[in-house]
Amino acid sequence: MDKLMVNEVQIYGLESGKVWAKKGEEQESAKKEFIECLKLLEGELGNQAYFGGENLGYVDVVLVPFYSWFYAYEKCENFSIETECPKLIAWAKRCMEKDSVSKSLPNQYKIYDFVLHLKEVFGIE
Repeated sequence: MDKLMVNEVQIYGLESGKVWAKKGEEQESAKKEFIECLKLLEGELGNQAYFGGENLGYVDVVLVPFYSWFYAYEKCENFSIETECPKLIAWAKRCMEKDSVSKSLPNQYKIYDFVLHLKEVFGIE
């Protein structure tokens, strides 16, 4: 696994299996905590187009890479981030309309395949 992927594993909490490896009540608790974090971000976004207002800014650039991981979370944990946080998803889609963003982020389906591979490597169902 290359250095970038190892860093992503650490950044997104995959090494601890916080959400991915949990079962039953622990899994639901981890999912609820994750959704609460997203709702906090959505609250900070409010009704603005971007976190800084009408223009893409630093906070947007820092947060938008997480959007690439949302599909994997949804598929692995069987829930819809868009249902839980529609404004956050609208923001992410707005960011992805910019070529500078969409061309620099990994494909969400490749991220999902990567997560499935990690789950296999680490023996997580």
